[in-house]
Amino acid sequence: MTELRKTAKNIMTKNPITFTPTMSVKEAAKILAEKDIGGAPVLDSNGRLVGIVTESDLIVQDVRLRFPTYIELLDGYLYLPGSLEHFEEEFKKAIGAEVADVMTMEVITVGEGTSIEDIATLMVEKDIGRVPVMSGDRVVGIVTKGDIVRAISRG
Repeated sequence: MTELRKTAKNIMTKNPITFTPTMSVKEAAKILAEKDIGGAPVLDSNGRLVGIVTESDLIVQDVRLRFPTYIELLDGYLYLPGSLEHFEEEFKKAIGAEVADVMTMEVITVGEGTSIEDIATLMVEKDIGRVPVMSGDRVVGIVTKGDIVRAISRG
């Protein structure tokens, strides 16, 4: 079997490190650094996937916020569409104390039988570096870009 015919199940990291929504952002950052990983799935108390946290999500806390764009008009202020809403969202992430405050809730996942080629295509199209691997409603592994590169290099 060529490497590109392999599936997520063949190359995934089984039983990946996971976080809970109530875990502190500081603790999550410490674990990512200690384990030298770029992100981890977030599971609720029933073990169901509710989000994913990546280094990028955590870095948002250290980024200087851009205040909403506005126009002064007739001694008042008119905020440009979307800018206030975007600011509020970024502000919430910047001061978030828990993983739930900074995680990405719309998680792109794959099944165990998804081919390496399909996973690679998905990662490029969606500009993501990792995907949780699901069996039913349970996270059974994670595949990163590094896993795909290693699989291809062995072929």
